[in-house]
Amino acid sequence: MRSEKELDFLENHIPNLASSAVQKAYIDALSSGNSVMEAIDGEIFEIFPDGTRKLIKTIFADIDVSKNKKIFIK
Repeated sequence: MRSEKELDFLENHIPNLASSAVQKAYIDALSSGNSVMEAIDGEIFEIFPDGTRKLIKTIFADIDVSKNKKIFIK
């Protein structure tokens, strides 16, 4: 059984571990010959293994939403 101190330490590293996992999945997908989708500056691009990009769609800018607040987008 882990101590509270050990659990706190591990929990503090979850964001870094998640970021590393996403980066690895991104590279793995491209390395296997697949394309990936990425949102960059309000646009969605399909990124190909050779580095070329294809614009798929322009999207809304980020919206800050406080907890328990509802927003509606048309």
